[in-house]
This record gives sequence, structure tokens and C-alpha cells, in this order.
Amino acid sequence: MVFSSLFFTFVFLPVTVILYYSLGKHLRNIVLLTASLFFYAWGEPVYVLLMCGSIMINYCISTFLGSNDASGRKRKLFLIISLVFNLGCLAYYKYFGMTLSAIASIGSWNLNAGTPALPIGISFYTFQTLSYVIDIYRGQIKPQKNLILFALYIAMFPQLVAGPIVKYADIESRLADRSINFEEFYSGMRRFLCGLAKKVLLANHIGLLWSEVKAMPGTEISVLMAWAGMLAFTLQIYFDFSGYSDMAIGLGKMFGFRFKENFRYPYIAQSISEFWRRWHISLGSWFKEYVYIPLGGSRVSKWKLIRNLFIVWSLTGLWHGASWNFVLWGLYFGTLISIEKLFLQKSMTRWPKAIRHMYLLLLVVIGWVFFEFTSLTDGLSFLRIMFGVGGNELIDNQAIVKLKAYTVLYIVCILAASPWPKKLALLFKRIHGNIYKLAVNVYYCVLMFFSTAYMVGSTYNPFIYFRF
Repeated sequence: MVFSSLFFTFVFLPVTVILYYSLGKHLRNIVLLTASLFFYAWGEPVYVLLMCGSIMINYCISTFLGSNDASGRKRKLFLIISLVFNLGCLAYYKYFGMTLSAIASIGSWNLNAGTPALPIGISFYTFQTLSYVIDIYRGQIKPQKNLILFALYIAMFPQLVAGPIVKYADIESRLADRSINFEEFYSGMRRFLCGLAKKVLLANHIGLLWSEVKAMPGTEISVLMAWAGMLAFTLQIYFDFSGYSDMAIGLGKMFGFRFKENFRYPYIAQSISEFWRRWHISLGSWFKEYVYIPLGGSRVSKWKLIRNLFIVWSLTGLWHGASWNFVLWGLYFGTLISIEKLFLQKSMTRWPKAIRHMYLLLLVVIGWVFFEFTSLTDGLSFLRIMFGVGGNELIDNQAIVKLKAYTVLYIVCILAASPWPKKLALLFKRIHGNIYKLAVNVYYCVLMFFSTAYMVGSTYNPFIYFRF
């Protein structure tokens, strides 16, 4: 079940909200947990048992880690058990096929074992569970004694299948008791609608262009068409994922939770380091806190700093998928960040802002090529076309026609990926406060109307991050 579907928007969500607020405060967590398990079982009827098993095992381990009887040696043992179990499940379902393929290629063996299907959201809820257990081991939080509340923390449907990755400490106080007023609920609805519109009106529409370009034979793609297609994917993946995060944050507010922001206009960044402080913030924070800092962070020698960065970015690449293109993608950004930290950081401050921004966008667009093409051969071939190495035409009529057809959508997407619309809205609010309130309500009604119309009439509704 995806948020950007008619069933979720007009059946599942309204029923859940009505039951949540009508059955009384003492039943709200049970309603929300039941709805979350149903939500996951809708698409993963078998793997909901895996998630429930993970919840039970980690609940028992965390309870022991927080008990007074746990000695230092036993606590380490149970932490190791949790790490082996959680990472073992993730490795089996996500990397088993890749591992067999690597072994077979080294030894020229024929290993035909079937690759298990990937449970949706396993990367997200596994990392969330690990952060919980590790924080208990460190003494930063106390274990949740109520199994229902712990299960709700792990399985809550707004952030279950695609994040953001939520730390227990950030919502601990609201798990047991939370109140919500109409303004907060309405704010959550508006945030959900913004995310829905990002997904179905921007990501899906601009994604159609990339789908057309990607399906074309390489010999028929001009340099201009290649750049137009990859720019379309660059915008698609942003609105796809940030839109889903907006919907998750909005849904959280509707049920009384406050999730942290996951995107802060990443395409306005002026360095690769800044870009990754703005993109998928919850994942970057997770690797920083549980991998980078324990390795020594940046307070180490030059070579250890490079080591730490490459470990983190290799793992970041692998987290995104069991394919060598993701490893290359991670190493690509690890290399760029290492270069910035060691050589460019000081000199970049003297560059004009426009140059820094162009530098960032160029390298990010190239990075998305590695990300999108699971075949390294296909990805490198597409890069050759982009830079005119493959002998393809520079400009062709087809590219001009496509650019003319998508010009308005490009402009809307580029503006929507910047903070300018929000700044203009705040300026309008200060000048015309009363008119602003009416305009805002009309605006969200329009978003709802067109988003619904799209969901009714379109079958193209991919979600890129479901595969992670």
C-alpha cells in the first residue's frame, strides 16, 4: 500500500483517523498499531511475521540490556546478538544474491540458489531498531517496558516503509501520552497534501520524460536529450522521496507525533558536504552517530579520516541496494567529500556562489547516473553520451520537441525545489494576512483536486525508494 493511492487516501486513512479519535484515548495506540500491521501486511502478508519476530526479539534483548542484573560482559553479548540478528536478517534478504554472485564470479562456480524477495522497508525499520538497542546499551535511553508501545515505535505506518528513520528518544514522550488540537491536525493534513502533490503532480510527471529517455536505444539519444533526461530523473527522485517524507511527517502530526525533517532543499547546496547535510537527513545522521563518530569522526589523522569516510560511504551505498552500482555511487560521493575536506574546503569559500552551485549540481547529476543504472556498463555508456564521447548528435529535433513540451514543468519543479515559493508566501502573509488565509485553503483544495484526478486517471505511480 502506498500513500499516493486512492485506497490509502480515501479508505485506509479516513477509517484509521475515525477509529483513532472516536474509540477513546486509552485505545489510540492499539488502533494505530493494528492499522500499521494491516498497512504492512497489505503488501507483505508473509513478511509482517518477520517484522513481528524482530520486534519480539529486540524487545527481549533491550529489556535485558536495561535491567540491573546485566553485567558488562553479558550486556556486550546481548548487544552482539542483536547486531548479528538484525544485520543478519538485512544481509540475508538484501545481499544474499549479490554475495552468491560475487563468490561465483571469483571461483567460476555455478550457484543457482534463488534470491529471497526483499521485504519492503526492512532497511528502514532495521536501522531504527538498531539505533534503539545501541542507545540503550550506551545508557542514553531506558527500554520501553510496554510491548505495544515498543511495537508501535517500530511498526508505525507513516514512517515504516520509507522513513524518515526515527530515533526513540525523539518520540519517547509522545508514545505513551500525546494530545493534539485541530490546528496541529490541520497542519499535518496540509503537509500530507504537499507531499502527495510533490509525488503525483511533479515526480510522476517529470519521471515520464526520464522513462522515455531511458527506454531509447543509446544510438538515438543526443547529448541534449541525455542531459534533459538525467535532469528529469534528478528532479523526479527528489520530489519522489521528499514528497514521501512530507507525507510521513504530515501523517505523524495527524496522530500526535513530530518527526524531524528529512530534506532541506538539497539542490540549493553549494558543496557536496552541504548537499548530504540536506538530503535524507535521518540516514546521514544515523551513519554519523553509529558509524562515523565511533570510528573517530574527523578528529583523527588525515588517512584515518579518509578511511572513516570511505567506510561510511561504502556502507551508505550498500544500504541503498545489493548492486555494485550502489557501491560505486557511495564511493563516488565518499571520494568527493574526502577531496572537499582535505583540499577544497577553504578555497571553495572564495569561489562565487554561482560557481559553487554549478559545481554541486554537475557532480550530483553525474552521481545519479551511477545510482539509476544498475548495470555499470549501461551507466558508463550513458555518461559517455552526456559528455559527447560516444559520437552521438549534440542536438536533435526530438530533444528540442521534448524540451519545449516539458519547459513549464521543468520551471515549476526547479522553483518547487527551492525555498523561494515559501519565502514569497510568507511575504504575502505579512502584507495580506486575511487574504492569505483564504488563499491557503483554496490552494490546498486545488492540490487535493488535481492529485486525486491524477490518481484516478493514471497508472504510472512508481516509488523509487520502495526498493530499498
